[in-house]
Amino acid sequence: MSKRTERFALLLADFLMLVAALAIYTVARFEWGWLPQPTIFVPASYVVPTLVLAGYWIVCFLFFGLYQSRYAESRFDELISLAKVVTLGVLILFFILFIENLDAYSARQTLLVLWLAVFICVALGRFVVRSIQKALILKGYGRHNTLVVGWSDRVEELYAEVARYPAAGLNIVGAIRLSREGHGDGSFVEPLSLDAGDGSTVTLAPALTAPHATEIEALPQLIEELNIQDVLIALGSDDHKPLFDVLRLSEGQPVSLKLVPDFYQVIGGMARTEQIYGLPLIEVLPQPMPAWEQSTKRLLDIAVSMTLLVVGLPVWITVGLLVRFSSPGPAIYRQTRVGRHGKPFTMLKFRTMRQDAEAATGPVWAQADDPRYTAIGRWLRKTRIDEIPQLWNVLKGEMSLVGPRPERPYFVDKLKDQIPLYSRRHRVKPGITGWAQVKWKYDTSLEDVKQKVKYDLFYIENMSLRMDLKILLSTIRTALKGSGQ
Repeated sequence: MSKRTERFALLLADFLMLVAALAIYTVARFEWGWLPQPTIFVPASYVVPTLVLAGYWIVCFLFFGLYQSRYAESRFDELISLAKVVTLGVLILFFILFIENLDAYSARQTLLVLWLAVFICVALGRFVVRSIQKALILKGYGRHNTLVVGWSDRVEELYAEVARYPAAGLNIVGAIRLSREGHGDGSFVEPLSLDAGDGSTVTLAPALTAPHATEIEALPQLIEELNIQDVLIALGSDDHKPLFDVLRLSEGQPVSLKLVPDFYQVIGGMARTEQIYGLPLIEVLPQPMPAWEQSTKRLLDIAVSMTLLVVGLPVWITVGLLVRFSSPGPAIYRQTRVGRHGKPFTMLKFRTMRQDAEAATGPVWAQADDPRYTAIGRWLRKTRIDEIPQLWNVLKGEMSLVGPRPERPYFVDKLKDQIPLYSRRHRVKPGITGWAQVKWKYDTSLEDVKQKVKYDLFYIENMSLRMDLKILLSTIRTALKGSGQ
């Protein structure tokens, strides 16, 4: 079951079960008289209120991340998350609809029945969806393509371990098998026969297309060629260097990294333990923000961007005309940048340099008092107004208000080979401003970039709405002072 199919099935099941739950609650309250009725409102038709409330619950579930993929995870953990969201949703409804119409006893009774109706019905619908999903996985449908990275003598052991837990949905399609000298020794270049753990033998087809792709550096190539979704790491607790290489090469890739529990001490606080249908694994580098903060961050991005674009529209038109008529070239400068998961996008800015700024030099970083700036461009840089068109990138979901600044592909290709973990910046959406921007000056050298990467990595590991607010306030202060470069 693909992620899209999983979300659609959950949405459909939730909607149908919410309608059923709210219908039961409404009939019990208004028709059967089991619950106290409000003194000011008795609907003539229950259809519209039921659909509105069902929509309300769907929004609650979306906001708190209940439609994020929970592939092969514990159904019990999902029920716990559902119970928390239903509890909060019921309390919100109470303060909006019921608080002035019910006494304390009636309120407790009404809320309890509503909570039970919604929770039991939705839980039942999700249990059916997850059971169908599990049955499909056991039959081999929708399993995650998985790659093993580890020492040769550990690969077979890990494969046999995974084979004992088919419900985990991991389909090992290849491996990078490291020798103790630090070089690859085959990576399944030849078909490999393994004991599946139940007395049968499974033959793995060759996973690589060329013999040269046997080093650990082949990891990004294999992820792309084999459509890998999970990488299992079979290394020892002292294997810091190869583990670091796996982390480095996996950065920016849309894959999940998992270790066996023995290796937890190598990762420290960057991991969390999970059970996937009995298979103990450790997820490396999980989502940096909880679902509700991610949803709030996106809502703030949309609200702030739309407000600034609409309210300031006369100003932005005026700035665009000034840029257009003060020097040859377009008012809006378009440039390809690297976004989340390494995907390129077109970033917008008010043009601050002359049109042929890099015609003779090729891509270079901006300098202090850069002679390529136009007269108005220098002022736009200092006030950060040149970044305003990126609010459109934010509305499109390509950027966020706060995040690591996106870089051009030319520099990304150079920097990821020179700066360890540089690609980790691509785990999150790039931002108009970021922790590195308020803590460090513009990039003028490789040393500047290295320093800013440290700040970017700190931000990614400590993302929160509170930190975003702090960065935005610092950026506003910089813009008002005109101290940008």
